[in-house]
Amino acid sequence: MTDIKTATDNNDSERRVTIVDTTLRDGMSSVSHQFTAQNVADIAAGLDKGGVRTIEVAHGIGLGASSLQYGFAAETDPDYVRAAVEAVTEADIAVLYVPGIATIANLQGAMDAGAKTVRVAVHCTEADCAEQPVKWAKDQGMNVMCFLMMSHKLDPEPLAEQAALLDSYGADVVYVVDSAGAMVPRMAGERVAAVRSAISADIGFHAHNNLGVGIANALTAAEQGARYIDGSLRGLGASAGNAQTEVLAAAFERAGWDTGVDLFPLIDTAENIVAPLMKEPQIVDETALVLGYAGVYSTFFHPTKRAAQKYGVSTRDILMELGRRGVIGGQEDMIIDVATELAGRTYETPGAKR
Repeated sequence: MTDIKTATDNNDSERRVTIVDTTLRDGMSSVSHQFTAQNVADIAAGLDKGGVRTIEVAHGIGLGASSLQYGFAAETDPDYVRAAVEAVTEADIAVLYVPGIATIANLQGAMDAGAKTVRVAVHCTEADCAEQPVKWAKDQGMNVMCFLMMSHKLDPEPLAEQAALLDSYGADVVYVVDSAGAMVPRMAGERVAAVRSAISADIGFHAHNNLGVGIANALTAAEQGARYIDGSLRGLGASAGNAQTEVLAAAFERAGWDTGVDLFPLIDTAENIVAPLMKEPQIVDETALVLGYAGVYSTFFHPTKRAAQKYGVSTRDILMELGRRGVIGGQEDMIIDVATELAGRTYETPGAKR
């Protein structure tokens, strides 16, 4: 097991983190990808005013995902990027690239629209899938961040080996990503510490809040060497949502970190722009909690609820079975398989003779 030590050792010069906001990408999943270009411009402008210098924009599943399978977005990815670029004065606009969903042509279109950063997301055991887009983006002069999704599924040392591959491809930042919201602080700290010891690139951390410890996980990740911390306004994101950007800003300041952001413009944007656009409050309900407990990918949240209602079974049973089967992002078709199997089972009457 990785030995946990405080990476900063109380050196004030090292106590600086960069908050990256993903309201306009991960948050898309909570609004059925229906933000308009004007919504994007308004939120991006507020984030820019608050000092956030990297803002992620795209369909909730990433570039090229607007489809029947993942849900059609209200606008195209280049339209979203262009709206954000035109609304900010200081921030860079980032996009998400998932190999197998996005293509280089999609990334070229986003870059033409003004995106300067790409976040290449792969399952935590499949870092080699990122080699082509990472190298292509670096050749184009883009800033490249890489996501090791579902990082809870690997122990720290093998996760660090995957991170080293991304580092070798030229990634500027490698993220430990809690896609299912399944980690608690020690798990987050162990993984970040192991990655820190294995790579020269900067380290990021992306939290989901299914177990209610997203902020605590982010703080622990920073103590172990993560220098890029993701959040979203009002916590808007898949399932139980992300670590909340404005709360991150306040909590990190209280913990003695320099974030470079201005809290009150972030609160104003969250309260006056994002909150009215939300379909429902971002909470840890039963489905979100069980999803994190079972370690299932956050985007399974809404499809599981729909399948449970359609087939007359509980979301809890579906998610626990999906967790037992070790499903990952991209295997959403398994939700229906599991739901139909559960619906077809016959149970013995309590007390009946066997």
